[in-house]
Amino acid sequence: MHLSGLDWSIIGLYFLVSISIAIYMAKRAGRSTGDFFLSGRKLPWYIAGTSMVATTFAADTPLAVTELVAENGIAGNWLWWNMLFGGMLTVFFFAKLWRRAGILTDCEFVAIRYSGREASFLRGFRAVYIGIIMNIVVISWVNLAMVKILQVMFPDLLFFGLEEITLLGITFSAHLLMVGGIMLFVAIYSSLSGLWGVSLTDSFQFLMAMAGCIALAVYAVNAADIGGITGLKEQLPEWIFKYTPNVGKSDVGGTVSGVLRLSVTAFVAYLGVQWWASWYPGAEPGGGGYVAQRMMSAKNEKHSLLATLWFQIAHFALRPWPWIIVALVALVLYPHEPDKGATYVMVIRDLMPSGLLGLLMAAFLAAYMSTIASQTVWGTSYIINDLFRPFVKPDGDERYYVKVSRITTFLLLFLSLIVTTQFDKISDAWKFVLVCSGGIGLVLIFRWYWWRINAWSEIAAMLAPYVVYPFLWYYGISFEVTLLIIVAWSTIVWLTVTFLTRPTDDEKLRQFYKKVHPGGPGWEKIASTLPDVKPDKGYRYLFFNWIAGSGMVMFTLFGIGQLIFREYTSAILYFAAGIFCLLFIYRNMKKIGWEKMSQ
Repeated sequence: MHLSGLDWSIIGLYFLVSISIAIYMAKRAGRSTGDFFLSGRKLPWYIAGTSMVATTFAADTPLAVTELVAENGIAGNWLWWNMLFGGMLTVFFFAKLWRRAGILTDCEFVAIRYSGREASFLRGFRAVYIGIIMNIVVISWVNLAMVKILQVMFPDLLFFGLEEITLLGITFSAHLLMVGGIMLFVAIYSSLSGLWGVSLTDSFQFLMAMAGCIALAVYAVNAADIGGITGLKEQLPEWIFKYTPNVGKSDVGGTVSGVLRLSVTAFVAYLGVQWWASWYPGAEPGGGGYVAQRMMSAKNEKHSLLATLWFQIAHFALRPWPWIIVALVALVLYPHEPDKGATYVMVIRDLMPSGLLGLLMAAFLAAYMSTIASQTVWGTSYIINDLFRPFVKPDGDERYYVKVSRITTFLLLFLSLIVTTQFDKISDAWKFVLVCSGGIGLVLIFRWYWWRINAWSEIAAMLAPYVVYPFLWYYGISFEVTLLIIVAWSTIVWLTVTFLTRPTDDEKLRQFYKKVHPGGPGWEKIASTLPDVKPDKGYRYLFFNWIAGSGMVMFTLFGIGQLIFREYTSAILYFAAGIFCLLFIYRNMKKIGWEKMSQ
């Protein structure tokens, strides 16, 4: 493949804009850790929400969607669309609470909610387990996807004339070294500008990535071998275009009817359990990770809610369609290619003309770099705020911690580059994460709304899956059954531990309630001692908003699909239903004091 001078100019301009934003925001980010990690809590909703979307738009995402569509049609995307229900729960029940908590990281929540040595242990353990170990695995996963893209686009890439080099006993391919160079650029601009620069760069990178993906979809579907949407529909079987899965007796696969066919067990696991039971980056029950970081960085509670709502709309309704269209085109062009994920990149390589090719390469770089930057700043916030500051150097000043944060950024990315060399395939990593976090979801939800949850509850929920998972893995139990078993087991364990251990100190609970005042029956014991604190109300309206919000996004998603496939009558009906849900949400929010959230 040959990139023209125009292509390289577009790629160079992308890098120039990215580093310019970082340099411009560097002074503001260097004031304090609050500015570095939370943008001084002044992000508007559209920047915070777009940054969330950009982070989940990794280089591997279009490839994964292409695989799902190839195996199970459009309905295959329900394996991740189900997470909308948890995300919408965060919008209405948790976004305002995260902003109200006034903490730097979601890991710091442990310090304001629990008491005792177990709380200190939990905070440090979460910082290491999630901020370092799980974060490095996620970054390595994204690195491997970028390596695959480079291997397709530049199959003969060499590093100073070599296909690979070995340093300190570790072998780096030329493609991975190129990824390492991109990571170094990410480390420079993210360490300079912190979340301010990362969020603004994320917004620019998201627009760049979406523009590239839309251009690719339009160009690909109108290619000579496709013949537009009509030609695409003529060349592919009807089941490919169905939006909803069939529920039957067979396991996942298209062997019976062609469309994603779920057993009853799988249906319950994916749509009834997974979205609320398991922890997963970007889709944590109750919010968390970099999503919580953006909610906490918003201007106020209203901006926090709107940012998270925009994230759900853009993530689930707007973003998937360009990928899906290209995936369908790839099925026509490369029907016998074994690596279905790579066919997405092949479409770019084989169809894009000069100029658009550079735009698509810049789009993939934008998708990759936005994820790496956000994961790095988020992981560094855990390491500094929840490990280094409380346990290693508690008496440093703010500028000292910012300096250490910048150094940590480089170290975190360097470690992830080394870990990447140890993986050949981690396509099943998400399943491992989901099952080994099964059961923690209810604790993450209830800790906001039930005073009896303590640090031991969370510790038990985090460790319980590892007791039974090795046995389930050894006997080859399916992912769906494993998930259900672990969720049931973990729930029993953490509930038992909760009632067998001492609750959080009353004074700590009263301080938390004064600060967050979540309300609800789970806090009546504490609320009765604080008659002057006004708790949140209107949970009935929030519950209906959760249902309406989920419906709004689904109706919009399907409406856009029907519009693309020229089914105009059904598209209008879907859009009308989505607008009705939006108006219903606005009406309910006014009833519970929408304007007060701006204070």
